[in-house]
Amino acid sequence: MPLLTISCLTDQGVQPEKGFFVSDEKAKELVRYSLKEGDILFSRMASVGRAGLVGSGLTGALFNYHIMRLRLDPDALDAKFFISYVRGAKQVRDYLLAVNHGATRDGVNTGQLLEMPVVVPPIAQQKRIVAEIEKQFSRLDEAVANLKRVQANLKRYKAAVLKAAVEGKLTEEWRKQHPEVEPADQLLERILAERRGTAAGEALAGHTTRASTKRVLAREPEEPDSHHLPDLPGSWTWARMEDLGDIQLGRQRSPKYHAGEHMTPYLRVQNVFEDKIDLDDVMEMDFPPSDFEKYRLEPGDVLLNEGQSPELLGRPAMYRGELPGSCFTNTLIRFRAAPPLGPDFSLLVFRAYMRSGRFRREGTITTNIDHLSAGRFARIEFALPPLEEQAEIVRSAERHLSIVEALEKELVRGFRRAERLRQSILQKAFSGQLVPQEPADEPASVLLERIRAERAATEKAKATRTKPAPNRAQKPRQPVPQPAPSTAPATRPTTNDSLAAAILGFLQSGQEYSRADVVDALGLTVGQWNAGIRELKESGAVVQRGERRGARYRVD
Repeated sequence: MPLLTISCLTDQGVQPEKGFFVSDEKAKELVRYSLKEGDILFSRMASVGRAGLVGSGLTGALFNYHIMRLRLDPDALDAKFFISYVRGAKQVRDYLLAVNHGATRDGVNTGQLLEMPVVVPPIAQQKRIVAEIEKQFSRLDEAVANLKRVQANLKRYKAAVLKAAVEGKLTEEWRKQHPEVEPADQLLERILAERRGTAAGEALAGHTTRASTKRVLAREPEEPDSHHLPDLPGSWTWARMEDLGDIQLGRQRSPKYHAGEHMTPYLRVQNVFEDKIDLDDVMEMDFPPSDFEKYRLEPGDVLLNEGQSPELLGRPAMYRGELPGSCFTNTLIRFRAAPPLGPDFSLLVFRAYMRSGRFRREGTITTNIDHLSAGRFARIEFALPPLEEQAEIVRSAERHLSIVEALEKELVRGFRRAERLRQSILQKAFSGQLVPQEPADEPASVLLERIRAERAATEKAKATRTKPAPNRAQKPRQPVPQPAPSTAPATRPTTNDSLAAAILGFLQSGQEYSRADVVDALGLTVGQWNAGIRELKESGAVVQRGERRGARYRVD
C-alpha cells in the first residue's frame, strides 16, 4: 500500500511515485491514516503550503506525519477552490510566514492550519471561480507548452550548429574560395615543434619537475584511430587534446588551506556554466606561491566541469580575466591552448562534445555524478582545421548562436510573463474580481451560520445520549507486551531496510516502547537500533515522544 510523504506533494499536486510502500498488514494497523477520494493533503513541514487533491486511484493509501489531511464540508468549501486558494492567495503566504515555527525548516501545526483565514464566497460562486481558473490556466498551459517546444527546438538547433562547426560543414563555401591555406597537418607539426621548444627551454631553466614539461618532452604524438570518426575535409586532420595544449586538473580543497597568508579567490564547478563564468558565489583559500603559479588562471584558459550530471559533463567556459589573480579547484579541468591555436575554436569543440555526449562516453560514474579525469580528457580526439579556417568557423558559429541566444532570452521572459499572469489570475480569483457574483447566490455568511447551527444541534444530541461513566479505581498499568522467545528472528537484520522491518514488525499498534524494550527483544546493537528507527521516523511509520533516555516510540 502506498505511504505518501512530503516529497509526494509538488506544485503540480500529488505524485505518489515519490512515496514508500508498506505491507497490507501494516496498512490495516494504520487505517486511521488512510485516504479516500476528495481528501486534501497539506504539507506542514519543509515546503509548507503545498496542497493536493486525492484522486480515486489513491483511495486506501496512507500519509505520514509531515502531511495533514483535510476533509472539507463540501456544502461550505469546494476542494478545488481551496487548493487554488492555498497555492495562489497572498493571504495564505503571509499567514504561513507569520506562524512558521520551525527552527531549522518551515513548519506549522494542526492548530495553526485550522486558524488560517480562508476567503469563503458563496458555494455556487466558488464553483464558477474554479471553472474560470481552469479555463484560463488551460490557455496558459497551452502557451507554456508551445514555449517549451520552441525551447527544445532551439536546443537541438544549437547542438546542430556546434556539430556542423566542428565537422567543417559551416565553412564548405569558404574552403572553395580559399584553397591556398596552410593545411592542418602542417599546423599540427608547427604546434608540436613550438611546444617541444618551449618545454626544452623550461628544462634548461630548471623546470623539469613540471608535469606538463615532462609530458611534452617524453611523448610522441599519436594520431587517433579514425575508423569510428566522421570524415573530415581534406585540409583538416585529427589530433588529440594533449597535442594541442596544456591540460591541468585544479588543486584539491583541504582544511589546511582554509586560512593562510596567501588567501586567493578560486573558481569551482559552481562557477562554470556553458560559455559563462558566474561570479555570484566565489570562495577563497590559501595558495602559497608555488601553488599559485601552477593553478593561476590566465585569460584564454578554458575551464571544463570535471564532475557533473552525465548530460552536463565537461561543461565549458572561457576565463576572460573576470576575476584577476584567481585559481581553480579539482572540480575543473583547465585547457590552455598552445600557440598559435586560439581558445575560441577549442571552446566550440568542447561545447559540441558536451552536447553530443562525447564527454559522457569518457566519464566514470560515482553515485549520481559523472567524472571526466584529466587523463581521459587528454586522449580525446580533436578535429583540427587550418588556422585561417578556425577563425572563419568561430565567426560563422557566433552569428548563428547569437540569434539562438537572443531567442532563448525571449523565451525566459515569456515563461516569467506566464507565471506572473498565473499569479494575477489567482489574485483576482480571491479578491472577487475574476467572476461576478450572482444575486441569486446564497450568501456565504448565511450558509456558514446554518452549518454552525446544524453542528451545534448534533453535538447537543450526542451529549444528551451519553451517560456519565461510573467512577472506578484506576487499573494498574499493564506491562509492555513482549513477543514470545520463539518469534525472535533467527538471524539479526543487517541492512537499514531489514532493521526497519524488524523493528516495525515488533511494535504493536497502541503501545509505546522504550529503546531498551526493542533492543533487548530483538538482540540489536545501539548502532543497528539508531539506523532502523531513523528510517522509520523519516518515513513517518513511527513517532517519537520525549528525548534521550525518556524517549518512547509508537506506531503512527
